[in-house]
Amino acid sequence: KTLTIEGMMRASRLGVRRGRRCFSQLSHVSGTLPRMVDVGEKAVTDRRAVAECVVRLPAQVWALLEGSDIASPKGPVFATATVAGVGGAKKTSELIPFCHALNLEDCQIRIAPSSRRDGDLDVRCEVRTHSKTGAEMEALTGAATAALCVYDMCKAVSSDIVVSDIRLVEKSGGKSDKNFSSSSSSREDPT
Repeated sequence: KTLTIEGMMRASRLGVRRGRRCFSQLSHVSGTLPRMVDVGEKAVTDRRAVAECVVRLPAQVWALLEGSDIASPKGPVFATATVAGVGGAKKTSELIPFCHALNLEDCQIRIAPSSRRDGDLDVRCEVRTHSKTGAEMEALTGAATAALCVYDMCKAVSSDIVVSDIRLVEKSGGKSDKNFSSSSSSREDPT
């Protein structure tokens, strides 16, 4: 069965009528309807978020790595992906409906061969802002956009490229600071 918005709303209304807790823990849902969170009363604080993901390159793409980048007909892959990642982070509120528009004060993308597995690239996005709301989605979007740009620029060589393991690594400046890297830093190859 395909899950539709109408089906989710119908199931939610049924759950509410039967006394079930539906969506009650989701900040972007009010009753059964999606909503933007009101941050008007929140304090402005320094916010920082870091996200990362992995791009698994097949051998024929990995062989093109020269020094710290891959040259392609479209241009230098990592340099272009860095620009794309920053652009993606800056446009997060245009892509994710209930994200507040943030003025990012800094956005750094790092793309490097992984020390955990041959053939993997680690893509990391760190963002900073002075705002009423966190920047986790901007960091996640920046990392994902950079990784997708690597895919786009290398797909002519092979379409066996895999983008995986996108996750928030740390965040600070909100209600609670969190560092997720210690609890889930060991990623195993599923194959």
